[in-house]
Amino acid sequence: MAAPARLRMNRTALLPVGLLAVCAVPLAFGAPPWTLPVLLVPVVAALWVLRVGVDIGDDAVTVRSLAAERRVPWTEIAGLRVAPRGDLWLVTTHGTEVHLPVMRARDLPLLASASGGRIDVPPPPAQ
Repeated sequence: MAAPARLRMNRTALLPVGLLAVCAVPLAFGAPPWTLPVLLVPVVAALWVLRVGVDIGDDAVTVRSLAAERRVPWTEIAGLRVAPRGDLWLVTTHGTEVHLPVMRARDLPLLASASGGRIDVPPPPAQ
C-alpha cells in the first residue's frame, strides 16, 4: 500500500498570517485586557492553513477541514463536479457532494494521477 497523496494549501500562505500576528500584537497588548483574544485570530488562521486539505489513498479520499475530516471510499464516489468558479466537489453514490477545499479545476490532472486511474480527465476541447 502506497502512502496517500497529501494535497494541502501552499505554506507561503503562512506569510500573511505572520503579518496578521505582527499587526495583532500591538492591538492585543496596547488596549484593555479583553482584547487579548485578538491573538487567537492568527493562530486559528495558521491552523487552517496547515490542516485543510485532501488525502488521496488507495482505498479512499479523505477531506480535512479545520475541525473535522470526512473519508469517502472509492466505491462510494460517483464522479466529480466542477463549480462555476472552478471549485471541485466529489459526488457520492448517495447523491451527496463533498467539497475538496484546496483543489480547483486546474488541479484535475494532479487529482487524476494521484487517484491511480480511478478518475479520468477529459482532454481539453479542440479549438
